Amino acid sequence: MSSNPTNKDKDDSKASVSKQELNSWKRGFTPQAEIWNGRMATIGLIIGIISLVLINKLW
Repeated sequence: MSSNPTNKDKDDSKASVSKQELNSWKRGFTPQAEIWNGRMATIGLIIGIISLVLINKLW
């Protein structure tokens, strides 16, 4: 017995998901929620950095 995944296992793990599905707003621990969480965190970091830069230039 080998521990390597078979071709069938590889095909199952690479199920394609449409862009419409990834961009949908779903709650809970879903891939869509994690994508939106990352997007919102990135936006928050960018806003925070811009705010710090602007505040330091004004003082």
